[in-house]
Amino acid sequence: MRVSALLNKNSNEKLFFKRSQMKNHTLITLLFSVFIALLGIGIIVPVLPVFAKELGAGGFGLGMIIAAFSVSRGLLQPVVGNMSDQWGRKNFLMVGLLVYGLVGLLIPMAGSVGHLIGIRGFHGIGSAMIVPIAMAYMSLLAPSGHEGRYMSYLNVAIFCGIGCGPIIGGVIFDNLGFPAVFYTMAGLSFFAFFLVIRFLPARVDADQLQKKKLLASLLSMLRNNKTCGILIARYATMIIMVPTMAFLPLLMSGWDGNTGLRIGIVIACRTLVNATLQVPFGKVADKGNKLYVLLSCSVALSCILFSIPLFDSFVEMIVIYLLLGTVEAGIWAVLGAYASIEAKKHYGHGTMMGVFSFAMSAGVFTGAVLAGYSMDGWGIHRAYQVSSITVLLLSVVAAVMIARGEGKELVLSH
Repeated sequence: MRVSALLNKNSNEKLFFKRSQMKNHTLITLLFSVFIALLGIGIIVPVLPVFAKELGAGGFGLGMIIAAFSVSRGLLQPVVGNMSDQWGRKNFLMVGLLVYGLVGLLIPMAGSVGHLIGIRGFHGIGSAMIVPIAMAYMSLLAPSGHEGRYMSYLNVAIFCGIGCGPIIGGVIFDNLGFPAVFYTMAGLSFFAFFLVIRFLPARVDADQLQKKKLLASLLSMLRNNKTCGILIARYATMIIMVPTMAFLPLLMSGWDGNTGLRIGIVIACRTLVNATLQVPFGKVADKGNKLYVLLSCSVALSCILFSIPLFDSFVEMIVIYLLLGTVEAGIWAVLGAYASIEAKKHYGHGTMMGVFSFAMSAGVFTGAVLAGYSMDGWGIHRAYQVSSITVLLLSVVAAVMIARGEGKELVLSH
């Protein structure tokens, strides 16, 4: 009897150790692959607007290039997320990385703004299969009560990739020109593709495939105040992406001594401080008042966005972008934790993360259209200010809805 119990204990310990090893192996592979893929995306950030301008893009054309990516990505993300809950996740991630590689080869061949819009639409299809699927994997791996921390690990990979990319892209552009930047993106994406094929398992222990239809899940989300508030908050805080990323090279282009490297450094400051603060904010999200952090950071975000055009030197822009990255870190960590908890409670990991990512894409699209029209009609300074006011109003609405949802949950729990 004692021998049997001892054997069972040893067997359980070996199984636990094996599962722990598999979890760590999956986590490292996933984070490294996402980092490499997003490094490729970050590399093209400082040069794509300049390349588009050389093809004849104005403010609206530049907005549409960004919007094409957001529309195709946004429309597909909920569908892909729901399908991954039913069929598994690895194959979607592989296809997405393959598309990223092909896009890097196609962009230098673009001969017009229309071509570039089409390529970016194709790019969005690949993106719909990367970040939402990676988020679903991380949500599955996160133990209860550690959702903010685990989602912040993924955000670190995302922002380190995007943050390091602009510096590398600026150096490559200054020394080798446009094509080399995009070919570097292609090479990195293909490398991540092979990493996923070789090392990422198709399933993790907690991954129970579900058959719940997308429409039924969407209707459930619409009836839930808290979920709607989370999605509106994600939508609102993504409106800033076009003015703060795509318009920055245009804002800085008239400054003396400006180079692609300087633009890359400013963008990198924002994303790298965001990455550095993700895990601390993730711990705060797990233990503290999520709603307070979300609302205070969203208000600060609006104020920073409003003030960006008031600065006209390289050093000042670095400081304001460091502040921008700091408040964004709090927003990303809290919203990631919220989304993971809602996925576990109600909707399925792929479906929730797909819809959550759709809200991100919808925010970027809105920001592209809003900032593009504002720039063409009133100038680049007004584009920042109109976007800022929009973010502030929507963030307040989102906070009210989340508070109502949490109040209802508290009542039901008693």
